[in-house]
Amino acid sequence: MKVPGISSSMKRNSIILFIVAALLFFFVGGALGSSGGEHGTKGWVATDTYRVMNFAVLFLGLFFLLRKPVSQFFGARIKGIEDQLSELETKKKDAKQKLGEYTAKLAQLDQEGKKIVDDYIRQGNEAKERILKEAESVADKLKEQARRNIDYEINQAKLRLQEEVLEKAIVKAEAIIKNEITIEDHDRLVDEYLKKVVA
Repeated sequence: MKVPGISSSMKRNSIILFIVAALLFFFVGGALGSSGGEHGTKGWVATDTYRVMNFAVLFLGLFFLLRKPVSQFFGARIKGIEDQLSELETKKKDAKQKLGEYTAKLAQLDQEGKKIVDDYIRQGNEAKERILKEAESVADKLKEQARRNIDYEINQAKLRLQEEVLEKAIVKAEAIIKNEITIEDHDRLVDEYLKKVVA
């Protein structure tokens, strides 16, 4: 994993620092462990003083040698973490801004959805009214046509009835005339008719 702000020379210095610290631990541990019970003597021995002095010189040398690279390493690490934090803070602000934009868009979509539903309801009501008016108009036309047909049929029935009544009246009148007319009445009617024709 690449850590921002740490170069390859800093990595090399940190590896060297780790190796030196491991060697120090090994030698100091060996020196402290061998100072006590090899020859059965107790207390401080002259070799112990040299060992402590060697350790102190080595420690001071390493301290002055590695002070700058270690401080640079930790300074670069701190700077890298600060850069990451500022970058994360910027991303957080961007994310909050985008969240606000998306929330506004969702609210707008909700309003647009309600508007579309209202438009469909309005269009449905207009279509319903139009269909009802057209159906009423067609029903009125059908009623008018039916009224005309009924009037026509009634007139035709009246004419047929009048014809039948007239025919029956003529037949009955003929029968009455035949029964009640005499020969004298018949001669008189023929004379009257001839006078009218001649005149």
